[in-house]
Amino acid sequence: QYVVTARAKGLSERKVLYGHVFRNAMLIVIAGFPGAFISAFFTGSLLIVNIFSLDGLGLLGFKSVVDRDYPVVFANLYIFSLLGLFINLLSDLIYT
Repeated sequence: QYVVTARAKGLSERKVLYGHVFRNAMLIVIAGFPGAFISAFFTGSLLIVNIFSLDGLGLLGFKSVVDRDYPVVFANLYIFSLLGLFINLLSDLIYT
């Protein structure tokens, strides 16, 4: 309906695409971004730490799970959960 109305107003195809089509399509991308970002961030952190032999949160989380060091596991989950909440908050602010 947005596109039909914009074309009826006499807007150019470029303004219709960038002003109406892409703007509404980006809302879905922004809403789904945080979940994918957090999972990719944690997995990427674990892979990069193992490949390059660096000390980081990925290796700390992996070793703490293997060693059954529950306080460190919970602290690692807490950090990544706070990061996820912050990114969700940012996406909600961008969404509006």
